[in-house]
Amino acid sequence: MFRTSTEMKILTGSAHHELAERICAYIGVPLGDATVTSFPDGETYVKINENIRGRDVFIVQPTCPPTNQNLMELLIMVDAVRRASAARITAVIPFFGYARQDRKDQPRVPITAKLIANLLTAAGVNRVLTMDLHAQQVAGFFDIPVDHLYAAPVIIRNLRQRNFVDPVVVSPDVGGLKMASSYAEALGASLAIVAKRRKSATETEAVNLIGDVAGKDVILVDDLTETAGTISSAARILRERGARQIVACVSHAVISDLGVERLVKADVEEVITTNSVPVRAVPGLRMSVLCISELLGEGIKRIHDDESVSSLFEISKNEKV
Repeated sequence: MFRTSTEMKILTGSAHHELAERICAYIGVPLGDATVTSFPDGETYVKINENIRGRDVFIVQPTCPPTNQNLMELLIMVDAVRRASAARITAVIPFFGYARQDRKDQPRVPITAKLIANLLTAAGVNRVLTMDLHAQQVAGFFDIPVDHLYAAPVIIRNLRQRNFVDPVVVSPDVGGLKMASSYAEALGASLAIVAKRRKSATETEAVNLIGDVAGKDVILVDDLTETAGTISSAARILRERGARQIVACVSHAVISDLGVERLVKADVEEVITTNSVPVRAVPGLRMSVLCISELLGEGIKRIHDDESVSSLFEISKNEKV
């Protein structure tokens, strides 16, 4: 049975070593010693190089591209830690890959997000700490506790330091309306929505705008960008409707080659994101990468001490843009 007095150990795979080191620096503990490498045939090899028997172990590993490799690393690390008799295992997954495959929207397709939840539980994970799931119902796919954090407090803190002219928060689709609404309320800004039509897995088309953006600074918010199709098409219609400046805020910038190409051409002044995954530079585009090590570190500390993490969701409404 887990005891609060149990010593904490933080380990990481190869997905985002820098973020794990920053989390450890915030908490004030050393990063655990583990060997994570690959055999010549591509198989993952893991060895924990220190005693973790009876410890409260946190494994930091976003399942970003290469998604399958990082996921397998996480599963194998969990198995190694479980067999080394850890008291409790928490998977810290800042970006949860496969979260977009959360429903059976066509005949004969899988619900892969549920499969990943099952795999993590079967491997031996006792708890999950994640941030800004693409679909919040994914947290319900787990039969173990899930602490779901949000990047909004970190991003909003940065936005409040900027001098926006009559700001308006824009959701690039109807599904992101709840997130956009929380940003608008915290910033004292108005709200608008772009209606889009998905043409393929990598291409979307903005077809209409509900709201007024003429002469205003636009804050375009989304949880994730990969191919940048949603951002670029939304920016196009926003500029056509007279937007003064467009700043895109995304929690996870999992930018592909196509995404880089589109962002270079997109009519966006800046992209604000977090270091939930290693962020690629986009030539000619200003990128602000905000660190979430304090957010995740605080979540880890509170889980370890059996304290509530709900206060990490709170955004002070006393400050305005």
